[in-house]
Amino acid sequence: MRRFALLAAVASVALLAGCTAAPADEQTSVRVYAAASLQAAFDDLAEGFELAHPEIDVEPIVYDGSSTLATQIVEGAPADVFASANEATMADVEAAGVTAEQPQIFATNTLVIAVPAGNPGDVTGLADLADPATAVVQCAVEVPCGAATAALLESAGVTVTPVSEEQNVTAVLTKVAAGEADAGFVYRTDAAAEDAVEAIVPPEAADVVNRYPIAPLSGASDASAAALFVAYVLSEAGRDVLDEHGFGAP
Repeated sequence: MRRFALLAAVASVALLAGCTAAPADEQTSVRVYAAASLQAAFDDLAEGFELAHPEIDVEPIVYDGSSTLATQIVEGAPADVFASANEATMADVEAAGVTAEQPQIFATNTLVIAVPAGNPGDVTGLADLADPATAVVQCAVEVPCGAATAALLESAGVTVTPVSEEQNVTAVLTKVAAGEADAGFVYRTDAAAEDAVEAIVPPEAADVVNRYPIAPLSGASDASAAALFVAYVLSEAGRDVLDEHGFGAP
């Protein structure tokens, strides 16, 4: 299935590649910083992009909490493209004057309650997480998944005291999958990709939607390569890969 998607991606962007690619002997690269929740999807996008643009290497993508990445970028980290898990974090990067173009929304996501397989804590919904006996982990509020968690709990009128607050959603998922917590707030895409957890979808989740923006950065070592990567993510081929990983459309 993945190989088919990648081959389809190559076909759909062939015209773009033919019109803009550099000569084969002029190899270049692109450096991408992306939210932790994008890891599986962006690994596939990078593979498809390199097939469509053999003259451009995607360097190992840097994944972490969006706010952590934003701080690194503003402080001069060598990034060419930034993909954030929410608009507020991208706005900070844009305000610092380091985006080369207007950020564009390429995906959406919502939260679920992740519980270890078998649900040993008998969690059924948000109200159960208010019980001090239920060990809950979540992202820190400055991270997009943490801000979304706070909004979700506020909309439901539920107060939760987490046993730990993590700097990215991957850390939350890892703790729940390992049975170190009874529940944790993660994106639906993360829960779907992890066999060691089950997902409970609270009704209020539909009202708290994360919108993911992407932008090339002004300090890009190769502005053309950065723009091409962004265009690929926004293309029909990119949309197919994101759909496959469970991300909603913009």
